[in-house]
Amino acid sequence: MSCHCHDHEHEHNHEHHHHEEHDHGGHCCCHGEEEGGLKKIIVAASLFVVALLLEHIPGAERAFTSRLSDVAQAPEIFNAVKLLLFAAAYLLCGKDVLISSIKNISRGQIFDEQFLMAVASIAAIAIGEYPEAVAVMLFYQVGEWFEDYAVDKSRDSIQSLVGLRPDKAFVLRDGAFVQVAPEEVQVGDTIQVKPGERVPLDGTVIEGDSFVDTSALTGESVPRQITSGSIVMAGFVNQQGLITVKVTKSAEESSVSRILELVEDAADKKAHAEKFITRFARVYTPLVCLAAVLVAIVPPIFANAQWPTWIYRAIMFLVVSCPCALVISVPLSFYGGIGLASSKGILIKGSNYIELLSRAKIAAFDKTGTLTQGVFVVNEIHPSPDAKINQEELIAIATHAEKYSEHPISKSLKLAHHCPKCDSLALKDIQEIRGQGICVKIEGQEVLAGNLKLMAAFGVQGITPCQKEDVGTIVHVAVDKVYQGHIVISDKIKEASRDALAALKKVGVKKTVMLTGDASLVADATAKALGVDQVTAELLPEDKVKRVEELIAQGPTLFAGDGINDAPVLARADVGIAMGALGSDAAIEASDVVIMNDDLNKIPAAIKIAKKTMRVVWQNIALSLLVKFGIMALAVPGIANLWLAVFGDVGVLFLAVLNALRLSFFKREKN
Repeated sequence: MSCHCHDHEHEHNHEHHHHEEHDHGGHCCCHGEEEGGLKKIIVAASLFVVALLLEHIPGAERAFTSRLSDVAQAPEIFNAVKLLLFAAAYLLCGKDVLISSIKNISRGQIFDEQFLMAVASIAAIAIGEYPEAVAVMLFYQVGEWFEDYAVDKSRDSIQSLVGLRPDKAFVLRDGAFVQVAPEEVQVGDTIQVKPGERVPLDGTVIEGDSFVDTSALTGESVPRQITSGSIVMAGFVNQQGLITVKVTKSAEESSVSRILELVEDAADKKAHAEKFITRFARVYTPLVCLAAVLVAIVPPIFANAQWPTWIYRAIMFLVVSCPCALVISVPLSFYGGIGLASSKGILIKGSNYIELLSRAKIAAFDKTGTLTQGVFVVNEIHPSPDAKINQEELIAIATHAEKYSEHPISKSLKLAHHCPKCDSLALKDIQEIRGQGICVKIEGQEVLAGNLKLMAAFGVQGITPCQKEDVGTIVHVAVDKVYQGHIVISDKIKEASRDALAALKKVGVKKTVMLTGDASLVADATAKALGVDQVTAELLPEDKVKRVEELIAQGPTLFAGDGINDAPVLARADVGIAMGALGSDAAIEASDVVIMNDDLNKIPAAIKIAKKTMRVVWQNIALSLLVKFGIMALAVPGIANLWLAVFGDVGVLFLAVLNALRLSFFKREKN
């Protein structure tokens, strides 16, 4: 018999994190300010181009002075116009950076990208390289705008979830349905949802038949049929008939609210790669600033070289050294991966879990409700020959014993046998023994219903072996320690299980494991049918935790379970995946990844997304460091110029962000 137990509620202290907005020289991800920033860039670029044309087009100065032939200071005026154009362009695109840099210095944040850009541009102005000074600021601002655009695009799939949260509900008040805000609806209220409207709150259908579009929450493209008694969740779209729903959760506890909270909290969980970049930038930036100072002063002091030449090379060093390509593209890549997964009905709680998913080598699964449907059916009833009772009497005893249990096996017994007498029976001294079964007193008699461990624990003798034990779970029954017989209950394997396990091997998982509290023969038969590599049966919840710890010692391990009874295992695994548990608080709190339906194929899809994300992350890290160090090496002997240094900063940023945006196009692929 499967474990008849109710695990203690798995509690977590949930903290609400306050997200810090990254200051990008006055930019933000709001579309209005983004458009304003673009206009400013266009105006500054226009002024810059005009100034460059005046400086470099042959005959421009002659044509200008010829028009002012009667003015003695015409050449000076021409140079002043050029300088004014450069200055206007510089201030337009550099003012915010300079102000932000000063503010950051006052807060003790000295070595950031704005500080590097400010120092480099001011040094260029000091040695008379005005075009280079403007170019540094202009291209930096172009890079910042492009970053904002990329972040907005990566957020689209996540921010679309906000639209799932309806802003109205029609609740029954004084015999009529009136429109109110969802926050005003209480648990237990009755609401009405018309065709075409979103379900505003989680609840149970009490009247009406319809089809609902669940794609926004679960990723399922096929509408789901609902009838009286069906569970609906906030964000579902009612497609056909009028339905009446009894609310079971408040607006704050609804599915959509929890999803949004999960996605927001995901930003606080940094992957090792992301943490590495943060630590790297803190050490790297002061070091390159020191190196730039040495490049500027050592040759002129000790080799009697020209100061302007080496200051110019130091400026190149500063510009190319800016780590913004790394600091921006790596988190953006993870953000894109989380958004891509959410669009497919997979909630990943943080970038650290993307990294762990990409390295998963062992996949462990709970059996009941995960690999199987969790729909138990009574197949065989075998009374003991010595007990002299028939099949009806045997299942009646078992059903009476299981009267108050909500375990799937108990429910299958109640479906197979129901009589009015069962409802009126008085049960006393009920004991649910973890991993074994139930002991209860019915009308003065001690009744046992459970597995062989339960029978052995109470000293029951004369147990008849079951010939059907390879195709189902066995519920043994004893009355006053006298064996009465057993009942065979079988579970159905999910159609997608075999394909999902095969797909896991294709994405790099080396070993699949099934962990269950069922009898060994039942577990072995299920594992053989599914092609599972390894199975461990007859496990108590604490045994599953120990087994998962053993697997973790062999390699990165994910565990997929129903998210309620398996909460301790979900919390212990490297990556805990809650299956089809969108409505379960225990699942959402204990797991690291939530699959918003029962589709096991979402697990290999999640690993595939994680691997793609990590490839993009490491490509960006390698690209940024190789190009930057290469240009730094060329800057010292004077082979590179400031324009190449600008490319090493902004150009690499463009390439890295474009690479990160590739994750958005993976959405077009099928799982």
